[in-house]
Amino acid sequence: MVDSEMKSNSKWVQFLKGDLWYDFTRSPVAIVSFLTMAVCLFLAAAAQWVAPFDIFDLATLELMDADLPPPWADEYGEDKFFLGTDDQGRDIWSGILYGAQISVFVGLASVIISAVVGVSLGLLAGYAGGRIDSFIMRVADIQLSFPAILIALLIDGVMRGLLPRELHDELAIYVLIFAISISGWVQYARTIRGSVMVEKHKEYVQAGLVIGLPSRIIAVKHILPNVLNPLFVIGTIHLATAIITEATLSFLGVGMSPTTPSLGTLIRIGNEYLLSGEWWITLFPGLALVVLVLSVNIFGDWLRDALNPKLR
Repeated sequence: MVDSEMKSNSKWVQFLKGDLWYDFTRSPVAIVSFLTMAVCLFLAAAAQWVAPFDIFDLATLELMDADLPPPWADEYGEDKFFLGTDDQGRDIWSGILYGAQISVFVGLASVIISAVVGVSLGLLAGYAGGRIDSFIMRVADIQLSFPAILIALLIDGVMRGLLPRELHDELAIYVLIFAISISGWVQYARTIRGSVMVEKHKEYVQAGLVIGLPSRIIAVKHILPNVLNPLFVIGTIHLATAIITEATLSFLGVGMSPTTPSLGTLIRIGNEYLLSGEWWITLFPGLALVVLVLSVNIFGDWLRDALNPKLR
């Protein structure tokens, strides 16, 4: 127990003395984007405790509270609804928090599944080579010739066609995660494949083959840990892309149902009332989406530059 604590402490000290932490503490852009991203993720994760109203509790909804403007923008607003209400009387701020929770969950789950599939296929293609490599990369090339949103739309449509209609709303979030995951594995696979093709010719791999280690052990236990660094950058940027894809699909009406609103669903609902002067219903969820995605993207760009030794 003591040894493990000492090792963890030494690793933490090494990190604080490393170049990555040094660059981070001296980059205002990285600090601001990271703090903004952290606050957004925390508010999304703690929506049940932070939100002033439970938008899923129908007993708390009053139709008389529908379409109320923000109190600081119109005299008809109520102080308890700081950002106004939507057409069903739901608090916009609470809706943003719960919607962000769903959007972030879909994004994180999609990134994890895409990473697992992409890393596995990339490791297999890079280490095995030959026909396996050619087949996996040709599939990846074909998928790259189509926009990710189009692939997600296609998969979402096919899944909804196969599932019973009464299960569409119940399984919508899982269909979304599957569709976004399948459309995002290629970047991981191509990156890992390229790194594996470099690593497999190094001396430690040849030494493992000489002493008779199985190929799967060499690939998983020795090569894989040495090619995972780019995943942090790809995963961060892919998280922003996955959230945008989910919001786009929900905005088009093929994502989350209105009863379980994500940020995209809230924007779509508000868009229907935009021309009638109820601008707050779509503006504030849209701003929340922009802040969340922009902070993740900026931090991902900084992380990519910081981990690239050619830019030092």
